[in-house]
Amino acid sequence: MSSEQAVEPADLKALTAETEFLDYNSDTVREFVAKALPGEGQAGEGLTDTEKAVRLYYAVRDGINYEVYGSRMTRGEFTASAIIKHKRGFCVHKSIVYAAAVRAVGVPSRIVYGDVRNHLSSERLRELVGGDVFCFHSLTSVHLDGKWVKATPVFNKLLCKLYKIAPLEFDGSADSLYHPYDENGRRHMEFLRMRGEFDDFPYETVVDGIRAAHPKLFRSDDELAEGSLTGEAS
Repeated sequence: MSSEQAVEPADLKALTAETEFLDYNSDTVREFVAKALPGEGQAGEGLTDTEKAVRLYYAVRDGINYEVYGSRMTRGEFTASAIIKHKRGFCVHKSIVYAAAVRAVGVPSRIVYGDVRNHLSSERLRELVGGDVFCFHSLTSVHLDGKWVKATPVFNKLLCKLYKIAPLEFDGSADSLYHPYDENGRRHMEFLRMRGEFDDFPYETVVDGIRAAHPKLFRSDDELAEGSLTGEAS
């Protein structure tokens, strides 16, 4: 699952650029990065790129609450700055924040999408999704020490504890893709299809794709059903 494709230096430089959705020059994103990488002067000064990427991974994983329900799916809600302000979102949102945060400190990033089978979702969520296959699951690919590695700063530690899943770790050297088993040895998630990697969030592709694959998940054209994954865990 690792990204081994060769990328020219000029292309890597382009993958550190700010975009419409990866708006890391906003005060909100800059404050988020500075909090995760404290120190005098520039955020993360004195740390290696890998150390910065790892610290930002945990800041996104545990600093933004994972929640599918209640998300607004309008274009403006998917900027990194908007997501950080809301302090919540699901995999699509959290991968955007991580991609923006690492670019803010000069680490190239892409956003990755794939379809997964999730065996440990709640009964209500499976009903709304239409089964246990979730389309357009999102993670992030980052370029560290001369290679691409995938990182998934999605399920925060508290939610993992409630669903009895070991939190997904990341050390910057190997892919961190999914929780293959829960704490009781039951299979949790498997990848069925990779949809590709993108330099910025492909809004229409992802939102229209989720709407087409999981229409019951939407309570209106641009808003997902209300609920609470934390509540459903108990």
